[in-house]
Amino acid sequence: MDAQGRGRANEIDPADQWVLNPSTGNYELRLDSSAGQRPVSRPRRSAHAAPSAPSPVASPSGPPVRTAPGVPAPRRGGGTPPGGGRRGGRKRPGGGDRKKKVLLITGGSMAFVLVAGSVGGYLYYRHLNNNISTTDIGDAGSGGFKTDQAINILVIGTDKRTGSGNTGYGDKNSPGHADTTILFHVSKDRTNATALSIPRDLITDIPDCPTKQPDGSVKTVPGQSGVRFNTSLGQGGRDPGCTMRTVKKLTGIPVDHFMMADFNAVKTLSTAVGGVPVCVNKDVNDKDSKLRLTKGEHLLQGEQALAFVRTRHAFGNESDLDRIKTQQAFLSSMIRQMKSSETLTSPTKLFSLAEAATQALTVDTGIGGIPELTRLAKELKDVNPKNITFTTLPVDDNPAERVKATVVVKESQAEPLLAMIREDTSLTEVKKQKEAAQNAQNALLQGTRAPASDIRVEVYNGGGPTGSAQTTLNWLQNNQDVSKSSNNGNAPEKLAKTTLEYAPNQADQARALADMMGLPAAALKPGTTDAPDRTPMKLTLGADFKGAGIPITAPKKAPEGIQRVEADKATCAE
Repeated sequence: MDAQGRGRANEIDPADQWVLNPSTGNYELRLDSSAGQRPVSRPRRSAHAAPSAPSPVASPSGPPVRTAPGVPAPRRGGGTPPGGGRRGGRKRPGGGDRKKKVLLITGGSMAFVLVAGSVGGYLYYRHLNNNISTTDIGDAGSGGFKTDQAINILVIGTDKRTGSGNTGYGDKNSPGHADTTILFHVSKDRTNATALSIPRDLITDIPDCPTKQPDGSVKTVPGQSGVRFNTSLGQGGRDPGCTMRTVKKLTGIPVDHFMMADFNAVKTLSTAVGGVPVCVNKDVNDKDSKLRLTKGEHLLQGEQALAFVRTRHAFGNESDLDRIKTQQAFLSSMIRQMKSSETLTSPTKLFSLAEAATQALTVDTGIGGIPELTRLAKELKDVNPKNITFTTLPVDDNPAERVKATVVVKESQAEPLLAMIREDTSLTEVKKQKEAAQNAQNALLQGTRAPASDIRVEVYNGGGPTGSAQTTLNWLQNNQDVSKSSNNGNAPEKLAKTTLEYAPNQADQARALADMMGLPAAALKPGTTDAPDRTPMKLTLGADFKGAGIPITAPKKAPEGIQRVEADKATCAE
């Protein structure tokens, strides 16, 4: 990324700080004190290691230069400086812009943001790579993400009191809980995203959780029924993979990866970005979180930012559900701040953000390095904040409790909302090209319908509940009069989505069967050549199949009354 002006502290091109030392023939990182720039980084170290400092190197050509701590010194023999700069640290006239690197990061117990910009040089890049902590979750994830599929990332904020200055928040010896959990769904075409918050006090079932032990063995933590969702992490030795399994069981949505952070991430990221703008509609003095604000707008960072996202008594009805709204508003503001020109054109902020982000992260081994995170971030970087919607899994008070402390899923609203996410349907307005493509697909459902007695179909189970092929066959024959149907058992492979394969001369049969079963247009897979008479169509029930007679089609609009926050709009906490 090109600096917009030389000599100013916030606009120094990182590549221009690699200069040739004539006495050694090496390229070295020069941190000119006149620019007011801090040392480039600090190494990650164990709890027993003494702090290290950058090592000065003699340079007759200017002020002292320092090599980045925790990484090897530049190799001898000259060559191109890290970061791709020309000899002497100057760009060739007319040269093109450097390719921006993008890091996907999570902040604190709720923040999930995109940071774009150059971090200047391979050595510092490797230092950032060493910052990242990983957890081996075994087969809890989907096995990775693909460029032509939707991406689902679970952002977990733990209330474990790790990090400097956090032990005073209470419960300091707790192994932590899934205090804040957001399922971040990015659409297949990368035009929009939905961030679904899952209340920590939701009563749900936690499945058995195989967890990797320090010695390499695997221990299975037994599942539990009818317990708080937040116990899916930390309790009984459960790792983030257990939270991922719980979310998949709860929502029916497969999770590709997780990102987890503690309280310190909120403090460091909000500070690195220069503060997060927030608005409050009243004076606030919360003794528990220590949040003190006057009515109006504020720029929060560090301890104040943490207090804002932790408070349960300052806004709304003082419940965890209202705290979720506050956190979503804060996160939306942070996303806007990260994507703003003030951040993207400031190398100093980008250095600070890269350092804070990588130290804040704990991720699964599938994305446990800068190369993997960069690849993932390239898939997500073009999502416009106006097409990012935060919402919360709809819930009701737990009817089994006299004193309302927990909640249960409100099925009438939750299932349509989850179906929209499963079917990759946006909660926001997106590009007209997408609408045109959807209309073209829906055209498959336009036309005549064959009588039920003319429909010929073979039913396969490719991922539905056990016995789905037979129950569907019974339903088609006994309830829909589709007598020319057969159960062909299990499909050769598992499918995520139900499909109906048919020939062009069977289109009227396919449309009629789609109507009966509530199949979306996306489930219809027309062939290219006509089929001989009496050839059956092939219906394969996928993991999205819930039962005979239960429509698979996701609604086109979100259910009325669900809570939502749009990332491009500022809102005031009340």
